[in-house]
Amino acid sequence: MPTFFSLETLDQRIQALAPSVELFLPEGEGPHPVVIQFHGCGGKKNLQGRWAAVAQAAGWAVVVVDSYAHRRISRLEAYATVCTGLQLWGRERAGDLYAMLAWVRRQAWADADRIALAGWSHGAWTVLDAMALHPGRDAEKETRLTGISDEPLTGLRGAFILYPWQGIGALAPQRGLRMDVPIQAIVGTADSVVGGKNVARVLTGMKTPRQSIKVELFEGATHAFDEIEAQDWRVKYDPELTARAHGMYARFLKDLI
Repeated sequence: MPTFFSLETLDQRIQALAPSVELFLPEGEGPHPVVIQFHGCGGKKNLQGRWAAVAQAAGWAVVVVDSYAHRRISRLEAYATVCTGLQLWGRERAGDLYAMLAWVRRQAWADADRIALAGWSHGAWTVLDAMALHPGRDAEKETRLTGISDEPLTGLRGAFILYPWQGIGALAPQRGLRMDVPIQAIVGTADSVVGGKNVARVLTGMKTPRQSIKVELFEGATHAFDEIEAQDWRVKYDPELTARAHGMYARFLKDLI
């Protein structure tokens, strides 16, 4: 597996990630249900704040994770190396997810029994791989972290994923998922980056304990159809589909409470 980083402890990863976390708290006293958002391979962008506002309005606290700040991965390097699979595969970045889950469970404003995950593209790959890894040596080997708890996904209620990469390097299609929680996926039929209907077939056919992944096909949607500022020729922003996706996100989170 491509990696440029050495072994570290879970607490070291928490200390590395926490300073760059962007936190959105809903109105009222906590503890609040919490959704943790993981950006795509291009890094944390403005769209994360727009999605966070949707979750916040639905009564959820939102933790927006920046997986690149402490690794000092620039936008240019991200496109050149992470988006092309040269470094930081989903299984390794799953260590960030385990670390942030552990961090959230320690916060007084957080309801440790009501946590959701949300991921975009590479972030969705990360979410699914984190749910495919088994605790212990398997997770430590793949994430390059020590000190992972016996159940790093404690408190997880569900996952919301958009246009997930499930091609070369993805563990979940091979292993299946070990967590039985609701998972909602959005896939665009015109997504030339992850494969559109092909990735939808992978998701619907994925092995899960009981609940199958629910896949919503967005007709004509490209990759990152929700990114207003997108400059990739393969991406076309669609305000109507974005509003539809935001509505699905709000309903999904409200149903988990």
